[in-house]
Amino acid sequence: MNLNAFWLAALVLAAGAAPVLAQGGSPLSFAQAQQLLLSGSDQLAASAKAVESARLRREGMQGLGGPSVAVTGMGYRYSASADISLDPARHALDGVLGHLPPGLGAAAPQLPQLPSSIDLQRKANRASASVSLLWPLYIGGLGDAVRGELDALADEAVADAAASAHGLRSLLVQRYFGAQLAERAARLRERALAGVREHDDAAQRMLRTGVISQLERLQAQAALADAEQQARKARGDADLAATALARTLKAAARVQPTSPLFVASQPLPPLQGFIDAAHRHHPGLDKVQAKRRQAGALHEAQEALRRPQVLGFGMREVNTGGKPNWVAGVAVRWTLWDSIDRDALAASSQRKIEQAELTREQALSDIALLVEKNWLAVDQARTQYLAQQAQENLARELLRLRTASLREGTGTALELIDTELNLTKVQTERAQTAHQYVQALAALLESTGQSDEFDRYRAQADIQIASDAP
Repeated sequence: MNLNAFWLAALVLAAGAAPVLAQGGSPLSFAQAQQLLLSGSDQLAASAKAVESARLRREGMQGLGGPSVAVTGMGYRYSASADISLDPARHALDGVLGHLPPGLGAAAPQLPQLPSSIDLQRKANRASASVSLLWPLYIGGLGDAVRGELDALADEAVADAAASAHGLRSLLVQRYFGAQLAERAARLRERALAGVREHDDAAQRMLRTGVISQLERLQAQAALADAEQQARKARGDADLAATALARTLKAAARVQPTSPLFVASQPLPPLQGFIDAAHRHHPGLDKVQAKRRQAGALHEAQEALRRPQVLGFGMREVNTGGKPNWVAGVAVRWTLWDSIDRDALAASSQRKIEQAELTREQALSDIALLVEKNWLAVDQARTQYLAQQAQENLARELLRLRTASLREGTGTALELIDTELNLTKVQTERAQTAHQYVQALAALLESTGQSDEFDRYRAQADIQIASDAP
């Protein structure tokens, strides 16, 4: 995955989002909502920090295996004492005096007597400094193995960040168009309630004139009470959905979604194209591949420890006077045997590689199945929505006939009320089907790693269902 491209896209999506929040409660398109979500998401910000941390760790280890220079300085004070015996010197002196001529020997008693021992003490302050160089000339490829693992860890962090971004887009689709569906359902129920109230008033007048019976009047009142309850519930659901959307976007006030529900009457492109796209773009596969590279780097590191190591070294004292001491050379180290079973460790890391390869194969199969499931869900919702058109046409025609019958005196107000409520039910069900289409499309694009393509599909859809559509 291209790290720079990922974060450049995130920055572009975040641009221009701030002014919308200041208008809390104003109309909000889906594109604006997406900008707000991506720019204000704590989850995405945390993912960005994880990516940045991985990149910095990799940059910090770029020079692994290169030379290192150190300066060592010491300052110290010492006190030393020694007790030196003078007995050997005294015996030697006595022997010398015994061999002197008689004239000189007479003078010997006048010489001072040496003590049996002498106590010496020395105190001083000293300082020393040195510069040392250590250069690993060959370490069996250990440095490359470590850098390779850090590269793979950075790619894994990018894959996790991409998965978070895809998940956030899908969450936004759920909340945004869920609010649209709830608003449309509430308006349909409120519109039906207004019609039922009119018919209830008409039924009251007809009862007073003796056109209908008391039973028919009570039936109209019961229908009104039920319509009021359904309208209240639908409005409560719409308010809750709007609150969920506002909190998802961290908006200070309620927002009004303006991008309508949609359905494309034309079928999706062939399934295989989506499966191929998933194999190229799905962040889960990128993560599995990063895990495979980490396992390979670990195996290389284990093998590097089997090889000899060659080190260059040098040290020179830093003195203000005199000729400084120095040393330089090359050291070779090759572990012939130790208590660690290197063969077992190498086999363990090889199993990790095999595990990652098998996991990738399983992930390819699972993702292909998920893509097919979502692709079928989109197509099923599309065909169901189109099939429901006949039901809505029938409900509208029945409403027209019931209205004409009541006007001509051959129908009842209750029949008309039932017909209006049935039309509301059919329209609500079609809106729910359109919502299923939108959610299935979002899930399909997420499973193929193409959540950023959702807006393009939305713009190309030829059926738009606004919340206030008749």
